[in-house]
Amino acid sequence: MRGRWQQSVGGAYACAVRDTTPLITAVRLLADRLRTLPESALRRGAAAEGLSLARELAARAQRLEFPGRTPCELPDAGPFAAGDQLAVAGHDLAAVLREVDAPGELGAAVGEVEAAADRVAAVTTRR
Repeated sequence: MRGRWQQSVGGAYACAVRDTTPLITAVRLLADRLRTLPESALRRGAAAEGLSLARELAARAQRLEFPGRTPCELPDAGPFAAGDQLAVAGHDLAAVLREVDAPGELGAAVGEVEAAADRVAAVTTRR
């Protein structure tokens, strides 16, 4: 297990774990939004936006977890799977960020999710 070990008051050691709640929350909101969209909205670009973000989050997680290795690309499982793919990739990145010291990565990932959510909202509101 990676991370910083700290001795507690009782003498036992515990790993310092980083809080990734902002990323989990942002990913969960967007993934749930994608899961509830009608097919027409998914095909107008919302699914592509979700898949693109899922691929970026998965690549970030792989680069942090396996430095020096080329990340594998997340496959396109179709428009109805975009929300699930985003949820999995986001949770994977959050798990890696809890263990790895990567300053600025959490904020950058949350910003990407929020920007993608804005783009999905723009796609779903136009007719």
